[in-house]
Amino acid sequence: MSEPLFEKIALIGIGLVGGSIALAARRGGLARKIVAATRSAETAATANRLKLTDHCGTDLAAACEGADLVIVCTPVGACGEVARVIGPKLKAGCIVSDVGSVKQAVVAAMQPHLPPGVHFVPAHPVAGTENSGPEAGFAELFDGRWTILTPLPDSDPAAVAKLETFWKGLGSLVDKLDPAHHDRILAITSHLPHLIAYTIVGTADDLGGHLNAEVLRFAAGGFRDFTRIAASDPTMWRDVFMNNREAVLEVLQRFQEDLFYLQRAIRWGEGDKLFELFTRTREIRRALIHLNQA
Repeated sequence: MSEPLFEKIALIGIGLVGGSIALAARRGGLARKIVAATRSAETAATANRLKLTDHCGTDLAAACEGADLVIVCTPVGACGEVARVIGPKLKAGCIVSDVGSVKQAVVAAMQPHLPPGVHFVPAHPVAGTENSGPEAGFAELFDGRWTILTPLPDSDPAAVAKLETFWKGLGSLVDKLDPAHHDRILAITSHLPHLIAYTIVGTADDLGGHLNAEVLRFAAGGFRDFTRIAASDPTMWRDVFMNNREAVLEVLQRFQEDLFYLQRAIRWGEGDKLFELFTRTREIRRALIHLNQA
């Protein structure tokens, strides 16, 4: 049997992503020991009952002692405080990473607390479901999905390569992007769709009375898809929008302009403009399916 990639992995946070990393790492034989820590004693107890890791406790710093790889799996708003707490316990040569869908803010929050000799390689697995908590984790979450690494200019190439091997071992396709470029791309592909979903479901709820009941009863596929996205973890998404506000506001402005264009076309009965847009977007959707990301 081949040697595992890491002797000890520590996961800080053990929800959907943390739990799935633990299960996929065990499936791939990527670590000799996998531990986790979370501030919630109840969540830790659930993780231990489910046997997601060898042990899950509530002392974040203690979990990181002797770890070769530490992955922070908390909402992005908590990453800086986590780094401050675990920093003193990180051993030299340890790789520290995260799973946040915003990268510039996470780098700015975590980097000042990480000691010299520790290799910081931010990452973002572009995979998830609307479910959260330890029970939501499953080993196949990352299979065939992209994980984006956003190494910093001074990131150790060997550490970056090892983390890339790790994510491939979890089933991911891996690419590398600059943190700022990552945030701009995710603002349009992920953050804006969630914002729209939350808004549409909120609008439907605000209709009130008998109309609201009928909206829910006769919800067609499109609305059901939106409600699925809008069921995502509220803490995580609040932190995403607070920490990627510039990129989100930029694409939101563009989206509003495009929406006004459609509004005008509908008002003036310009069916050709609608048909042209719908034809173009259908081709984009087909291209997505061809790329296996739908």
